[in-house]
Amino acid sequence: MQPFQLAACAEMIWLDHPIDWRASRLKEMGFGVGLWNWPDHDLTKLEKTGASFTIMNGYLRGRLTDDEGAAELLTTARETAQVGKRLGVARLNLHGTGLGEGGLPVTPAEVVTGAMWLKARDTLCRVCDMAEEEGVTFTLENLNLPVDHPGVPFGRAEDTLALVSSVNHPRLRLNLDLYHAQIGEGNLIELCRKCLPWVGEIQVADVPGRMEPGTGEINYPAIATALNAMGYRGPVGMEAWASSPEDTERALEAFRRAFTL
Repeated sequence: MQPFQLAACAEMIWLDHPIDWRASRLKEMGFGVGLWNWPDHDLTKLEKTGASFTIMNGYLRGRLTDDEGAAELLTTARETAQVGKRLGVARLNLHGTGLGEGGLPVTPAEVVTGAMWLKARDTLCRVCDMAEEEGVTFTLENLNLPVDHPGVPFGRAEDTLALVSSVNHPRLRLNLDLYHAQIGEGNLIELCRKCLPWVGEIQVADVPGRMEPGTGEINYPAIATALNAMGYRGPVGMEAWASSPEDTERALEAFRRAFTL
C-alpha cells in the first residue's frame, strides 16, 4: 500500500544530467519533483516535462525578522508565486532568512529576540495575505543548526511549528524536514504527531550523510507506519543525495520501499 505522495528533489540526483531530464525521469518512475531556485533553470523545458512539481523555493531574497528583509522577501515571493503557478508547483518554501553559499544564512542571527519573533509572525501574516491573492500555498521549513545551517533564525522544528500554528492560516503550512529534525531535536514520531495539523509536506534523508533512507540511523519504515496511523496522506519528499550516484534509481527505490506499507 502506498498512502503517501512520493517525490524527490531533482537538484540532488543525476547531477550529470539536465534538470528537465531529471524531472522527466522522476515522472516516469512515478515520483513528484522538488526544485530549489527557479532562476537556475529553463522554465519552458521544465513545463514540457509534464512533471508534478511538489515544492520549490518560494522566495529569492529576504528574511522574516526586520522591515527591510520582510519587504524583500514579500517582493521576491510574489514574483516566485507567478513561476509557481506557471509550473503548477503545489507549495512554495520559506526559511527564516535567505540561504547563501553552502546553505549558510545570508543574515545569521546568534540571538533571536522577542521583537524578531513578533516581526516574523507579522511577515508570515503578510505572506498569507499575498498567498490568498495569488492562490498559492507557502511552507516554512525547519533546518538543523549544528551541521548544515548555523545561524538561521527559527531553524528548529519547535520554532517553525510555533510560528505556523500561531498564524494558523491554510495558505501557510509546515515543510517538516525529518533529516534536519533528527540532527537538531530527534523524537521524530512524536514531532510528526505534534506538527500534523499544520504539515504541508514531509521531507526525508538519513542521518548522517543526508542520503536515501536505509543508509543511516533513522527508522523510516517505522515513521511511515506511524504517519499512516496518524492519518497523514500528504507528500513525502526525498531531499537527499544518492549513496551511489551511479545508481540513483536504486536509491529512489529504497526510498519508495521505506514508505510503502
